[in-house]
Amino acid sequence: MGKLLYIQASSRGKRSHSSAMAEEFLSAYREANPGDEVVTLNVFEADLPSFDGLAVLAKYTILHGKEHSAEEQDAWRAVEAVIAEFVAADKYVLSVPMWNFGIPYRLKQYVDILVQPGYTFSYSPEAGYEGLVTGKKAFVAYARGGAYAGGTEAAAFDLQKAYLELILGFIGLTEIDSVSVEPTLMEGPEVAAGSKAEAARRARRPVRPSEPARLGQRVDSVQSSGRDTNAGRVSSMSWSTVNERESV
Repeated sequence: MGKLLYIQASSRGKRSHSSAMAEEFLSAYREANPGDEVVTLNVFEADLPSFDGLAVLAKYTILHGKEHSAEEQDAWRAVEAVIAEFVAADKYVLSVPMWNFGIPYRLKQYVDILVQPGYTFSYSPEAGYEGLVTGKKAFVAYARGGAYAGGTEAAAFDLQKAYLELILGFIGLTEIDSVSVEPTLMEGPEVAAGSKAEAARRARRPVRPSEPARLGQRVDSVQSSGRDTNAGRVSSMSWSTVNERESV
């Protein structure tokens, strides 16, 4: 039996486009993998430890090879508990809206807790940085009010997908599927509805039970209304434990 960790990073509840797409994916996933456990972590509701003060001191105590004080140890145990929950999963689903071209602050706090040397990545002069969360897959549902298609001037403002997939790759997650709902605001409700419908279709595309991974083909965009709007865009590396690759 596998364990999937669903990380919700939207505070909009049922009005969230990114959460709706993640739920489409999870519905198909549960049907194909009925024996897997799905654990939900809403970063806006979770009691995440603040990564400041004693937690920062505790981190540098480790880096300098010293022993924690009692207060530092208590602070670091809270950090370790969050990391332990994350690494215990073997698959990940994230719902991520764009905030000010980046990710929501609570998701950034979660990332800052997770990314710790010796826990989720390592460093050596010989090998450099190496991710320690390996052999696992992730699906990310993105939503943004504007359109940030690759090759356009707007693409430079996409610090959401670019950052999140960089940091996931840094800790070892290299097989990442994603679907993007865009634009949800910029081009009006009709275009937003079309983007959401296409993204939902792709998020729930036929899934199958877990099996050995097969690296697939990246899908960069879909066509809508005769033009490349980047609506419902899917970036796919064939998460074979979840879905079959679908060509455009």
